[in-house]
Amino acid sequence: MTAVKFFLITLMAVIGSPIFVVILAAAMLGFYLNEIPLQIIAVEIYRIADTPMLVALPLFTLTGYLLAESNTSQRLVRVSQSLIGWAPGGLSIIAFITCAMFTAFTGASGVTIVAIGALLYPALQQVGYSERFSLGLITSSGSLGLLLAPSLPLILYGIIAQQMNTGPAFTIQDLFVAGAIPALLMITLLTIYSLWSNRHQNIERQRFTWPEVAAALWEAKWEIPLPFIVLAGIYSGYFAISETAAVATFYVAVVEILIYREIPMNRLISLLLRSMTMVGGIIVILAASLALTNVLIDAQVPTQIFDWLQAHVSSKLTFLILLNLFLLVLGAFLDIFAAIVIIVPLILPLAVNYGIHPVHLGIIFLANMQIGYFTPPVGMNLFIASYRFKKPITELYQACIPFMMVLLFAVLLITYIPQLSMMFITP
Repeated sequence: MTAVKFFLITLMAVIGSPIFVVILAAAMLGFYLNEIPLQIIAVEIYRIADTPMLVALPLFTLTGYLLAESNTSQRLVRVSQSLIGWAPGGLSIIAFITCAMFTAFTGASGVTIVAIGALLYPALQQVGYSERFSLGLITSSGSLGLLLAPSLPLILYGIIAQQMNTGPAFTIQDLFVAGAIPALLMITLLTIYSLWSNRHQNIERQRFTWPEVAAALWEAKWEIPLPFIVLAGIYSGYFAISETAAVATFYVAVVEILIYREIPMNRLISLLLRSMTMVGGIIVILAASLALTNVLIDAQVPTQIFDWLQAHVSSKLTFLILLNLFLLVLGAFLDIFAAIVIIVPLILPLAVNYGIHPVHLGIIFLANMQIGYFTPPVGMNLFIASYRFKKPITELYQACIPFMMVLLFAVLLITYIPQLSMMFITP
């Protein structure tokens, strides 16, 4: 009878049932087999809802939706181009920086490719970059910025890891600090590759003029302070994460709705519904996965996996190699939010037992997930870019390979040089 129930749950996953339904069914079966009251699931939902850090999730999500719905992307590109468009490889640098910033605020939802990519893709070709290079740059940069504050996946990882209460204590601010240098490393390596690969191309540069800089800065005068408000609130420790999120949301709402007037009130209601639907889905998946995690812990599954690994994997180095391979494959098949809530509770105890700090693990995890977004066969960015630019998916595979190699090298550095993440973190 139990085998039949496991088969039914597997079948639900195969036919495409909502992920929270599959996880919840597995958790309920586990509770049933262990004779644990199902009311515990309600306790898990309350425990998640009572997490102070969780308040930041819907607020930053709404902020991202507001920015994506307005003309912020156009103003951001114009400011960047006026400031560094004159430099060698200037437009590619602009693409990396603006995509990273936009993804940090809007989350890894593909919005960056649609909003920023639509502006930069024709511009890159116009100044002399090849079509393949332009496609690869935009597609691979669509998830660049997952390690920068106030990235939603970074916050979600912190919430789950703190709920696990495994290993050294840390804060969400620690994750934001830890992600800054690895993100900068990725942007720098991509810039170097861009300059090297186009060294024989006659790339047109934009002439630097103070009037254009002044005009671009004036046009974006209300949005330029936003990153400084968020970063100052987070890194100074003056605001809690939830307070910073509230300030950012209020500021963006006033700017986009009342000052720029790009979002009418009737669209605001629609944005609220869409953003909160997304957050509600994440919270339901999170609650169900924590309930399942309790079942797995009670069944000593992490302990058994660790015992097996210790018998076959003796060194931390080998474990990290296997971890990276696993996460790269995982990122190609599973949505990042589902991957965080399902996989982190399983691998966190293993990583801590191998001496890996939870903060360092979080940076490794998200760095791999970032690559997974454009990894064949089902990386989400590939399909979004294919639809947006009307290109075959196989063409995007080929265009993204060089950028993938560069980011894989960055992941290796981030993995095996923990100081890049932990430089400013107190153990």
